[in-house]
Amino acid sequence: MTVYPTTASSARYGIWAILLASLLWGTTGTVASFAPDVSPLAIGAFAMGFGGLIQALSAKTRLVQEIPRLLQQKQRLLIGAVAITVYPLAFYTSMRLAGVAIGTVISIASAPFATAILECLISKKNTLTQRWVISFGLGITGMALLTYAEPATSQLDESSTLKMTGILLGLIAGCAYAVYSWVAKAMIETGIQSSAAMGSLFGLGAIGLLPTLFFTGNQMFASLSNAMVMIYMAVIPMFLGYFLFGYGLRHINASKATLLTLFEPVVAAVFAVTIVGEVIPYQGWFGMVLIILCLTIQTRESPADKHKLSVKSHQ
Repeated sequence: MTVYPTTASSARYGIWAILLASLLWGTTGTVASFAPDVSPLAIGAFAMGFGGLIQALSAKTRLVQEIPRLLQQKQRLLIGAVAITVYPLAFYTSMRLAGVAIGTVISIASAPFATAILECLISKKNTLTQRWVISFGLGITGMALLTYAEPATSQLDESSTLKMTGILLGLIAGCAYAVYSWVAKAMIETGIQSSAAMGSLFGLGAIGLLPTLFFTGNQMFASLSNAMVMIYMAVIPMFLGYFLFGYGLRHINASKATLLTLFEPVVAAVFAVTIVGEVIPYQGWFGMVLIILCLTIQTRESPADKHKLSVKSHQ
């Protein structure tokens, strides 16, 4: 079995790869606003569907080499592919029903906790350290402040039933995100190359996503602006973003990776202010400070972490 050496520098590169992926993902809401007549379901299905196909094609050599190992991971592959299919459909529908801010916060903020639970119960990894819990609490508080400070930008049905449905779908999206992150990490830990693991998962996920475009994608290429938005979403945040995410998972655990993705809503808020022209009250900015503090705690290795990395690097 191939084992990737874990050193302080490789863990640092993994952290920065996750943060850069989150930066790219944070642009999606602003970019999608330039195609208002395209269904959010179509944007999600196209972005992750075609992004997944590009992932698979770019990793075809690795995929061929890893076929024996991938066949040994059939159950994980199926679970991960189903999670990837569910995620964008639940996430974008959640934003439509509960609002962009609430849908995004519920989906992203629930993922780190769900991932940590998976690692504790299934992988038997004790990831719920005091440091993780403190940083998670800061991140959740910051996300809540950022959410409720964000002014409404769209006309939504205020029905409590629809809102609760949107919140439930956000939780489903967060759990789906946690599941495919955990599956990808588990596959990489068995020795499968990260590009092959991500390519196989997203390639299979694309099979479930792309057929939905027959029902939702009639406006995707109705104008040059719409076409540019769709191409950008598939190539930059989805293909490149998840390539970086896969690299990061090679060097840090999945619960830490999903916690670092709390950087995404901060990026989204900054772009909303500077490009779209939205106004965020002072409590929203305070929330972003808390999220940055959460990220700072996660990106700085504790003495215990450094000792573990040192031991692993010499084994």
